[in-house]
Amino acid sequence: MSAGKLSKIENEKVRPSVQDVDLILTALGVSDAVKSEFLTAARAEATEATAWRLLRRMGPWKHQNTIKAIEASTETLRLFQGQLIPGLLQTPEYMNAVFSLPPALPEETRGRTVAARIERQAVLHEPGRAFRFLICEHVLRWLISEPTILALQLDRLVSVSRLPNVSMGLVPAGARMPDFPMTCFSLHDDRLVIVETFHSEITTTDPKDVQLYSETFDRFAAVALYGDPMRALVERVRDELLRQQESL
Repeated sequence: MSAGKLSKIENEKVRPSVQDVDLILTALGVSDAVKSEFLTAARAEATEATAWRLLRRMGPWKHQNTIKAIEASTETLRLFQGQLIPGLLQTPEYMNAVFSLPPALPEETRGRTVAARIERQAVLHEPGRAFRFLICEHVLRWLISEPTILALQLDRLVSVSRLPNVSMGLVPAGARMPDFPMTCFSLHDDRLVIVETFHSEITTTDPKDVQLYSETFDRFAAVALYGDPMRALVERVRDELLRQQESL
């Protein structure tokens, strides 16, 4: 968090988000009881939505730094993705393709945002952290770039899946589904959920909401493929993409 933003919060020029309050209290090292009290006050309506246009106006790379700070205070991250490859697993080329989608970021802004997202990925190699990723199969085939870029991205998935602190599940298209992949979301321990929609990012720390998303994650996790079967499916899709590239 920049000193300027912190100053605006202190002087009541900007209302802190739930994420902001969580970060500040974590940095201060307050007790769980005090933290709970402040977070309860911060979420008067239980959930909070921040429009993407506002995050874009403030500088999307700054938002990457905010998420980085939240991930740094998370011991177990559970992430469900039915739209695109999770940011922590993306290659630079795939990131560039994501941030080139309408409304495309200007080149300089896109470069800074890609760099900030790459910095976030260092958390994957920090001791004492666990990561559980669930990705829907159709995400592997969603062409937002040339097939080669997506194929290289799938190689990255296979590589990261072998890390000892990473559990990567692939929800196969042919399985009997427990629900619809309405949104993508991330669970930060059992204290915070971040949900992404077309128009905004929604943060909630309400225990009932956290439980709902935790149960949703578990239902999809129960039908997912893991280990060698997961990697075999990813590699099969990768090979299809390479053949597609050759035919262009």
